[in-house]
Amino acid sequence: MAKVVAFSFGRKMSNTDVMLKEVLKKCEEAGHEIQFVRPDDLDIKPCTGCCACVVGIMSGRNNGKCIHKDDFHILEDAYYSADALIIGSPVYETSPSGTFKTFCDRFGPSHDLAFLTEAKKERLERDGENALLPDERVFKPRVGCLVGVGGARTENWTIFTIPIMYESMMSAGVDVIDTHMYYGAMNVQHVLGVPEQMERMDRMAQNILDALAADSDDERKKWRGTEEGACPVCHQSMFRVHQGSDRVECAICGIDGKVALVDGKIVYSFSREQQDRSRMKYAGKLEHRNEIADGAMTQKKVENLAELKKPYQHIGE
Repeated sequence: MAKVVAFSFGRKMSNTDVMLKEVLKKCEEAGHEIQFVRPDDLDIKPCTGCCACVVGIMSGRNNGKCIHKDDFHILEDAYYSADALIIGSPVYETSPSGTFKTFCDRFGPSHDLAFLTEAKKERLERDGENALLPDERVFKPRVGCLVGVGGARTENWTIFTIPIMYESMMSAGVDVIDTHMYYGAMNVQHVLGVPEQMERMDRMAQNILDALAADSDDERKKWRGTEEGACPVCHQSMFRVHQGSDRVECAICGIDGKVALVDGKIVYSFSREQQDRSRMKYAGKLEHRNEIADGAMTQKKVENLAELKKPYQHIGE
C-alpha cells in the first residue's frame, strides 16, 4: 500500500477541492492510504528571503530550519509522507493562487533534493555516525500530478498556471506524470455538473495507480498525461524564443533547444545533454546548488554599504 496526498489551494468544496477528492477516492478504493490537505486553512507565513534555511543546510547547522514558527511543518510532513502527490489550484490572474506561491517559496530552497543530498554526503564524510542527517523521506522517489481550474472560457487566460505549478514538484525532485487544466469553469456552477472533467480526474487517478504499480523506475516516472507538449522533459510548451535565432528555451526546465521548419511544420529538438540538465532532474538541481554554493563563497562585498544605504532609508516612508 502506498500513500497518495493531495494539496488543494482552492475554496472549500469548490471545484479544485472536489476534483482532487475524486482522484483520492479512486486511489482509496484501490487500497491506498490517502490524505487531503488545505494549506489555506493553516497559518503559513511568507518567505522573507533571509536565506537562513540554505545557510543552515550548507553550514551543517541544521537541515533547512526556517525562522518562522507556524504550521508549515504540517505541509512538510504530508509532502514527505507521500508516494504520490496531487496539487491543485484555482487560477487567479492567469496563474495559481498566492497561497500556492507562498508554499513554493517556503518549500523550495529548504527542501531542495540536491542541497540535501550533497549535505548528507558531506556530513557523513566529515562526522560519520554522529552526522546530523536530513529526514530520509527526502530521498524517496515520488510521482506527481498538477491540476489547474480557471473560470475563463479562453484557455490563454490560464496560460501561466500549470507551468508555475511545476515549482511545487521541482525542488523535491518529484516525477510529474500528468497535468490537467480545466478552463471555462464559469460556464457551469460546479464541476460536479461537468462529467467529462470528473472522468478526466478518474483518468488521472488511474495514471497514479499505474505508476505506483510499475515494476521499473522508467515505467514509474513515464509521462501519462493526455496533453502532450513540445518539451520532451516536462511535456509543456512554454518557451522563451530568442530573437533572430533558432534557439528556444523551456521556461520550466531551463534547457536550450532548436526550432526548425520541417515539411511545413514547426519542430523543436533538445539534445540528450540538455534534457539531462533539466531542473526537473537531479543534474539540473545540482548545477543550481553548486552555483549557489560558489556565489556564497565568492560574492563581492560592497564597501561602506551601510553608509550608501542611508540616503534611501526614509524615501517614500
